[in-house]
Amino acid sequence: MSAFGNAAQDYIEKRIDLNEHCIVHPAATFFMTAEGESLADAGIHHGALLVIDRSLQAKHGDTVVVTIGGEFSIKRLYLRPFLRLEALNASSPPLKLAEGDEEWAIFGVITFSINKLKSCSL
Repeated sequence: MSAFGNAAQDYIEKRIDLNEHCIVHPAATFFMTAEGESLADAGIHHGALLVIDRSLQAKHGDTVVVTIGGEFSIKRLYLRPFLRLEALNASSPPLKLAEGDEEWAIFGVITFSINKLKSCSL
């Protein structure tokens, strides 16, 4: 037995649980994987794990998953000066929308994007 204990014990912290950090509303949280490089300008790279919270009210400037014509898409939501969805790359024009349009709906707000920085097999 040592009178000094283990110095490393002072630096050991609880393991990080991404569920605790990334999921506020478990019943309303979904995950998607980003595909393609068209979102890279917004920091979302191919293969990124997206954490989507469906319980949040989308606000001006939020990055959201929307359904447009039955297809999922990732857009930035703008409410002012008029309602529109903008692509996260500069090559696509914004979509002007009307509140009652049935062609589109917000699926949820993207709260986290987890990007892989190094190629490795998991």
